[in-house]
Amino acid sequence: MPDRDTVLTLQTPEGIEFVLYPAGIPIRACSWAIDTFIQGILLIGILILSAALNWALGLWFFLIIIFVLDWFYHTLFEVLNNGQSPGKRIMGIMVVRGDGSPINPGASFLRNLLRFADTFMFFYLIAFICMLVSPGFRRLGDWVGDSLVIYTAGARSTARRPNMPWLADYPIFFPSRKLDYEEKQAILMFAHRYPLLGKARADEIAKIWTDTDQQAEASAKLLGIAHALDGGAL
Repeated sequence: MPDRDTVLTLQTPEGIEFVLYPAGIPIRACSWAIDTFIQGILLIGILILSAALNWALGLWFFLIIIFVLDWFYHTLFEVLNNGQSPGKRIMGIMVVRGDGSPINPGASFLRNLLRFADTFMFFYLIAFICMLVSPGFRRLGDWVGDSLVIYTAGARSTARRPNMPWLADYPIFFPSRKLDYEEKQAILMFAHRYPLLGKARADEIAKIWTDTDQQAEASAKLLGIAHALDGGAL
C-alpha cells in the first residue's frame, strides 16, 4: 500500500499537527472475525435460554436479540467503549471521527448501518474494494459516517514509533492529568518536528500546551512528556 494510506496527518485549530495510523485490511479482518465469533457464542447462549422458555415467548425473544446483535453490537461498543468492540480492543485498533475526535452515536450508527451495503455481494467484497482504493482504508460505511479505524496509541507506539534520539537529552516528565489520544499524537509530532521548527517557534508552540510562563521551560516539559510517550511510560 502507498504511504499516503498508512499515515494521515491532521491539524488542530491551533495549527499543531498530529498523526493518525489507519488500520489496514488484515488487522480489521481479524477484528471482524473475533467479533463475529463472540456474536456467535452469544447467539448460542441465547438460543439455549430461548429453548428453556415456552416456544412462543422463546422464539420472539430469540428474534429480538438477533436483531439487536446484528444492528447494534458494534455501535453500542464503539460509543460506550472508546470506539472499540471486543475484537478491536484485542487487535489494538479503535474507531474515531475523520478529524481524529472520538466517535459519536450518529457517526457510529451510520457506519454500521452501511454494513449491509458492504456485504451486498457476500464476503465483504464491496468493503474490500473500497478499503483497497481509499486513503485511510475506509469502507463505504466509514465514508458515510466520516469515521476512521486507527491503531490505538499503545499499538502504534510498539510498532510505529518515530525515531527521536534527541529526546534522551530531556528528563522524562509526567503530566498532571491523563492525556487523550489526540494530545499524545500532537505532543509526539511536536517532538518529531522539534529540530526543524527552530527554538523560538518551538517554544511558542509549546507554551500553548503548558501552564508555565517560561517558553523554554514549556518546550522542556513537552519534550519530557514526549520522552515518556516514546519510551512507553505513558
